[in-house]
Amino acid sequence: MNSQMKMSRRTLIRSMAMGGGGMMLGFYMPGVTAAVVAPKPWTTPTDGTEINAWLTIDVDGTVTIRVPHTEQGQGALTSVSMMIAEELDVPWDKIQAVFADMNRHVKNENEYIQTTTNGSRLVRQQHPHIMQAGASARERLKTAAAQAWGVSAAEVIAKQGVLSAGANSADYAEFATAAAELTLAEEPAIKTPDQWWLLGTPTPRLDVPVKVNGSAHYSIDTRFDGMVYAAVSCCPVPWGRIKSYDFDAVKDRTGVITAIEFRAQDGKTATTDMQNGIAVVADSWYRAKTALDLMPIEWDFGPNHNVSNETQAAEAQRLFEVAGEVSNEVGSDAVVKIDASANTLVAEYHRPYETHARMEPINATVSVTDERIDVWSPAQNQASPLHVVAGHLGRDTNDIYMHTTFLGGAFGGNGGGSTAVTRQAAEISNQLRRPVKVIWTREEDIAHDKQRPPVHTQLKASIGDNGLPDAFFSRAVWFPHEGVESHGPATADEAIENMPYTVPNRRHERHNVAAHIPTATHRGPGVNQNAFIIEQFADEMALAGDWDPLEWRLEMTKGQEPWQRVLLKLKEVAGFTTDLPKGQGMGIAIVADHGSICGVCATVSVNQRGQLTVEKLVQVMNSGYMINPLNGAEQMEGAACWELSHALYGGLDLREGCFMNTNFNTYNLMRMPQMPDVEAHFALSQDGWWGGMGEPAGPPSAPAVANAIYFATGKRIRTTPMLKHDLSWT
Repeated sequence: MNSQMKMSRRTLIRSMAMGGGGMMLGFYMPGVTAAVVAPKPWTTPTDGTEINAWLTIDVDGTVTIRVPHTEQGQGALTSVSMMIAEELDVPWDKIQAVFADMNRHVKNENEYIQTTTNGSRLVRQQHPHIMQAGASARERLKTAAAQAWGVSAAEVIAKQGVLSAGANSADYAEFATAAAELTLAEEPAIKTPDQWWLLGTPTPRLDVPVKVNGSAHYSIDTRFDGMVYAAVSCCPVPWGRIKSYDFDAVKDRTGVITAIEFRAQDGKTATTDMQNGIAVVADSWYRAKTALDLMPIEWDFGPNHNVSNETQAAEAQRLFEVAGEVSNEVGSDAVVKIDASANTLVAEYHRPYETHARMEPINATVSVTDERIDVWSPAQNQASPLHVVAGHLGRDTNDIYMHTTFLGGAFGGNGGGSTAVTRQAAEISNQLRRPVKVIWTREEDIAHDKQRPPVHTQLKASIGDNGLPDAFFSRAVWFPHEGVESHGPATADEAIENMPYTVPNRRHERHNVAAHIPTATHRGPGVNQNAFIIEQFADEMALAGDWDPLEWRLEMTKGQEPWQRVLLKLKEVAGFTTDLPKGQGMGIAIVADHGSICGVCATVSVNQRGQLTVEKLVQVMNSGYMINPLNGAEQMEGAACWELSHALYGGLDLREGCFMNTNFNTYNLMRMPQMPDVEAHFALSQDGWWGGMGEPAGPPSAPAVANAIYFATGKRIRTTPMLKHDLSWT
């Protein structure tokens, strides 16, 4: 494969033993603060003794932790390593991290239990079995030492890489081999938070140094001698067809090798399934793309050619008058009470299609031979491309080797593993029997991403004599792919239907309208759209009852300690007020997402011409527990940047069945000068529940800014992108 790959006899034997005969290794050793390693996906394995699938101990005491989760900037390498180091009780500077072997994981019936990296659940849901791996290794080391010293295991202390009992003392490495042969009678309990020595301390991420110096290896960086490149174009209208293409017009161009047509299969419309399209293969990607651009292609756009944002909006307006599926109801008929009230509110809100727009374009590299298949694909679950390729080519998963690299963003899009690109690369390599890298242009990336589905929502409320709502009604119209909720956020209406505000009579309904546009999760799925809606309408209800928005939320969440904790902390640190000069405003929002509760106070200024500056965000997070406050704050800042990018600047323009704004000149994202100052605070309940961290700070950021805009200008922004609205004032 690679003429520069070096592999010693010892390494060859070890890799064959670990990988079931594989010569190319299915894990990648990234650079970490405790060791200098080459950031290459074919790095040789460590020489340490394997205590269990999760870790090895080298003769010098270095502990190598195998991380079965991808690193997309969220800190998985660091979080997993910290949890295991905590239980193993080994100095942090003795830790290095590698990515686990997905071939081994699949071959050994999901040895790492869970490899997916999404839903803000790596720590909150998977910490028990990850920490258990470290605890188990620690107890096996203690047992091995006890047997050698003739004492009970209870007498042996394992601390900071050293085992001791009375006058006996030894480094972990001395008993690693013996520990590897032991089986415990029962697995030890993991530590409780009050016993932590490492977890809970601010710890820099292990992936930062190699990303700063540019040596980090991403899927798109993969290179091999003899590798070919493919540029792809699928029908601009999803699930449309190819009428014809003229490869003869470009086949004689320098470097052009062939054209390969992709065909969708009837009934196969999952996010990884093939759409109808064409790839041009050449000896460089530029030559492939240039030939593809010049090749005449005639498309059959199919029956969805007339669909647009406007046709969907019209359908939503029709369905606002039609009863939907009831997903939550409290008290008696809310609608009757609202209709009978003298003090009512009615509003309609909308979020359009929005795209992932990762920095690393969609790509995959696949090499198919008779003996084995090697895959590089930036998927959030590195086991998923292995299964996709096996299914597409009819090959045994034992013969397929994933090579995990860093991900240049994911945000719920799952990189190449949740698009057709891995399948496309496998198809081309299988036909040509050469390594092939497929890269989608940014236009192809955005046009055929799995979008955040649009939602139109109508809300109504009646205000009682105390200025608080006594009835609330909401009806949401969603446009997920094929009308199937699994093709969009599975908890789409959670922020509305399960809002914390205690209204005695409430009812929520929804419609799922079948759409041809593929949809999937985006960072904070469902909650990201609906937080923008419900947290602005909360302000509308508060102001209609002559309440301060923060005091209203405190009143409406009485008896809900986790929410009160966040609101009281926000009141303490943010200095929220509605008494600011015209053109300046502060807004608040609070949302539950992925098991955590996050409140945000935004400060904005808007000049008379309507130019908006988001000056500051003050965030307060309650995730129950926190294993790394530094990484937590980074995640909170990143989530706010992500959501504000789409809410302020994004929004896909659907016309003629396809998207018109498919690059960064027309689908804008926040640039560095637009990023506000961010203060991250924590108000942790620490009462037995674990929340997520990667997503919850995003959803409240957009409504906090929108509420601040209202106080600065008097204008209520009910649709995104917010900057398409006229914000000028006099």
